[in-house]
Amino acid sequence: MIADRLKKVLPSPTLAIDAKAKQMIKNGIDIVGFGVGEPDFNTPENIKEAGINAIKANMTRYTAASGIPELKTAVTEKLKKENGLEYEPSNVIISCGGKHSLYNIFMAVLNPGDEVILFSPYWVSYAEQVRIADGVPVFVQLDESRNFEIDFNILEKSISKKTKAMIVNSPSNPTGAVLSEDSLRKLADIALKHNLLIVSDEIYEKTIYNGKKYISIASFSPQVKAQTIVVNSVSKTYAMTGWRIGYLASDNKEIVSAIDNLQSHSTSNPATMTQVAAIEAFKTPDSVVQAMASEFDQRRRHIMKRLDGIPGLTYVEPEGAFYIFPNFSSFKGKTIKGRRIQGSLDLAEMLLNEAKVAVVPGIAFGSDNHFRLSYATSMANIDKGLDRIAETLK
Repeated sequence: MIADRLKKVLPSPTLAIDAKAKQMIKNGIDIVGFGVGEPDFNTPENIKEAGINAIKANMTRYTAASGIPELKTAVTEKLKKENGLEYEPSNVIISCGGKHSLYNIFMAVLNPGDEVILFSPYWVSYAEQVRIADGVPVFVQLDESRNFEIDFNILEKSISKKTKAMIVNSPSNPTGAVLSEDSLRKLADIALKHNLLIVSDEIYEKTIYNGKKYISIASFSPQVKAQTIVVNSVSKTYAMTGWRIGYLASDNKEIVSAIDNLQSHSTSNPATMTQVAAIEAFKTPDSVVQAMASEFDQRRRHIMKRLDGIPGLTYVEPEGAFYIFPNFSSFKGKTIKGRRIQGSLDLAEMLLNEAKVAVVPGIAFGSDNHFRLSYATSMANIDKGLDRIAETLK
């Protein structure tokens, strides 16, 4: 009874662990969670007030499927000011979150058998969204020894006549890696050479550290911009994950029109009052966003210091987002607390049962030698959780 397209979609390898962690919490067990993929800050007051005022003003009816003109204009102004990218409002689609924008893109551009380059470790939904759209994910392993940089020889060998697009996610979920400008330029050159669409997921652009400056790959030249779809949202930057507002921008009118048509027959418009709140989000003082990023940076430095004190775990310093991706491969094949550790699912289940700590197994992101920790949590939780992990692994 199930459609063939969904039979290809792999079940989440983390669902069983996540469900167990939630049940343990419900049962009153003190679980320290490192799995959350959202800021732990509250949405800024000015944004909340804008949403509340929109409801009071009865802005509760349908809008155009692709979003209200005022929000599209705000997006174009943001992209011009912060990323050096000029678009007309008609080249922007407002969606129900960044994930929705990505889903719309793959549904709009992929034909059965079209291949999409994914750099591994990758965000878990990329591969499954490509499969849902009848595409084929092709995984290019990043070089952990070089801070998860791209091996361009491997990339070139992975491109075939069926390759339609590549996904660029920098800063990265799950590694926190930030691609160098040189790497981004090489990716742009390869995309032009092979006539590939670039899907640039820029959702973590504001959480970037070590004095690095964010660069959008679309800003390199008009030719690169023409082949790039920029994807972003207000979710991470403004602590608005539950408001569900994302957006995409593209010079390709045909793609934009197709996505507009698709969205009109699927979700229709994103919630009207949250679109109004998103307009206010773009007016939020930079100091508010920088304060959140500064707090994440303090936690990042602290969690690295704590991980340095746990023998057997290694990591690549994250330079963006709010995740760190420790490598635990030195423990594989060993028995800890009566459980033989063959992969990241074993480690995650053992840590949940024995340490009462919830982590995300790396296999969800394409690497069974790692697990992901989110430091979008308090310093107290970071210390409590890593105390437990250290004691258990000892």
